Amino acid sequence: MDADALKSLQAPIKERYRETPEAAVITLKAEGHVGEGVTCSVQTSKALIEAGLHPATGGTGFHACSGDMLLEALVACAGVTLNAVATALGMEIGRSKVRAEGDLDFRGTLGVAKDAPVGFRDIRLAFDIDGDLTQEQRDTLLKLTERYCVVYQTLRNAPAIAVSMARAG
Repeated sequence: MDADALKSLQAPIKERYRETPEAAVITLKAEGHVGEGVTCSVQTSKALIEAGLHPATGGTGFHACSGDMLLEALVACAGVTLNAVATALGMEIGRSKVRAEGDLDFRGTLGVAKDAPVGFRDIRLAFDIDGDLTQEQRDTLLKLTERYCVVYQTLRNAPAIAVSMARAG
């Protein structure tokens, strides 16, 4: 897809959202079913994922780890955003690569040490750009990718999360 095709595709959507801002607010949903052996099956738009404990917490390694899934979501969103921004700006980035890695102290989630955080302590997101871009273009591409990546922005500016529990039935 080139810049003109992307702009043509998104122009009516953007116009609709400018005219009717409430139409831009969409509720995305996910649902999982608790399974045997400390697992939870989550239906994605493309496949059923069975998540389980990470091997560092007693898991077998045969199930997806939710921490890995979080990093995968970050990489996917950042990669799509990078590609869209580059396309919109007419930048050729070829077969670029996006990587994320994060540090976890599993003592936190296992309740071994109260001072150990539960969750990622640090996350690093890196882009290897396969394109002949100037430093100014690279800086612009990075700045706009950070600005418009939904998962990145959600992690940087955590929203309020409401939690509830009801009896199944």
